[in-house]
Amino acid sequence: MNIGQAAKISGLTIKTVRYYDNIGLVMAYQDPENQYRVYSKDDIAKLQFIGRARRFGFSIQECRELLSLYQDKNRPSREVKELTLEKLSKIDNKLDELKNLRKQLYRLSKSCSGDDRPDCPILDALASEN
Repeated sequence: MNIGQAAKISGLTIKTVRYYDNIGLVMAYQDPENQYRVYSKDDIAKLQFIGRARRFGFSIQECRELLSLYQDKNRPSREVKELTLEKLSKIDNKLDELKNLRKQLYRLSKSCSGDDRPDCPILDALASEN
């Protein structure tokens, strides 16, 4: 399959498929005559795997690790679980940060009268170093 077909089937953009190929996540065969990349069914499966992992928030490096574990049929599942639990911990930390940020913004929005006067506690808070 050419890159356009690979992108369509995998649900990724051509640019993303080319990027994954360039960084070695997927290694499509390159036709020596015309230099076009040719993607196999195995390449498409890898692209789909990476796409799903990215939607779960895994980084490129984490995808590389997961793909390596996926391809190693003798790997212990504990390694996969450890990576997943690390990702969950990062997500939980980010959620805590977002909840805290939401509280702060809510307090700021309550402190502003939102009328025709120019004074605004929201802008004051953004401008201060505290």
